[in-house]
Amino acid sequence: MLPREELLKGVENRDTIARVIDQADQAIKTWEVVLTDFLSPPELAEINRVFSRLTEVHLVTWGGYPQAERQRIAIARAELPLDQSQVAIMALEIAGNFLFDTANHRDFLGAMLGTGIVREKTGDVIVLGERGAQVIVVPELAEFLEMSLKQVRSVPVKTQRIDISELKIREPKKKELTTVEASLRLDAVASAGFAMSRSKMVDLIDSNDVRVNWKEVTQASSQVKTGDLIAIRGKGRLEVGEIAVTKKDRYRVQLTRYM
Repeated sequence: MLPREELLKGVENRDTIARVIDQADQAIKTWEVVLTDFLSPPELAEINRVFSRLTEVHLVTWGGYPQAERQRIAIARAELPLDQSQVAIMALEIAGNFLFDTANHRDFLGAMLGTGIVREKTGDVIVLGERGAQVIVVPELAEFLEMSLKQVRSVPVKTQRIDISELKIREPKKKELTTVEASLRLDAVASAGFAMSRSKMVDLIDSNDVRVNWKEVTQASSQVKTGDLIAIRGKGRLEVGEIAVTKKDRYRVQLTRYM
């Protein structure tokens, strides 16, 4: 049995982490590969941190494509081979004519949840504009959604399985930039990277909309370092690159913004 209470100390997503620990215990006991539901980026990051201390099990995450936000985890004893092919997922296409009634990510997700399924069984939703969307789900829901998902907003749709290779993934847009700051405070670096005022950034931090390495941060004075990933809800992500000290003892920070 894994040291459950020790592993749960100080975690944010306690219920999720506890459930995954139980699944890891099951994998150890049965010598089988055990799969989680789809997990969000903060949950995935925290699970990877917690499980990095363990030698009894290993994990593989996969959500259908490399940049997938929501992913499932396969858990197995350390002695067993494990790869992405063992993470069971299925892709569906929701096809319809959305030219005159545009649907967004929330509309497609809402229509899926309206059939009675739960969010944990669904991965990413890839909106294709006027042609509909593609979604990733647990395989056992594919047939149900093919039969049940017939409309999104006012638009009749046909839902059918497609191969994972048919996913129409757009590479995220990215912008490289450099800023020179007096300190490595989160509010200073992030406001430069997201091109907004420092006071606006402080407001976003205060309202719990900012995460660093998927952990919620509430202190504008938190220090950033090379490799940190700063995410703001609805505004994309910012990766902190190389940091150098200038002759005037200021910090030159390389940043990559993903939109």
